[in-house]
Amino acid sequence: MRSITVSIVSRRFVTVDIGQFVRAWMLRRPRLASQVPAWYRPSVAMNLRLTDSESAALRRKAAEEGRSMQEVARSAIAQYVSDRPERLRAAIERIRTEDAELLDRLSR
Repeated sequence: MRSITVSIVSRRFVTVDIGQFVRAWMLRRPRLASQVPAWYRPSVAMNLRLTDSESAALRRKAAEEGRSMQEVARSAIAQYVSDRPERLRAAIERIRTEDAELLDRLSR
């Protein structure tokens, strides 16, 4: 039997079988999908590459509103993400009403 001596939290040393130690470690180790600590997930850093004109427009808007460029960009993203289903339904309804005749002919 191959064994190793490990230190445990209470500062005692225990001799354990290597196979048991490895199996226990494998069960407790983080999985690939969860290797990023939970505290990091809510505010993940991101690089956003903007053209010069986009950057200037964002800077102007932030100055107008007295907020940081990051705050303006985050609020624009939040609005876009939350409005998307509504805008999609509105666009589909507009096409359905404006092109009703064409859609009717195509369905025959």
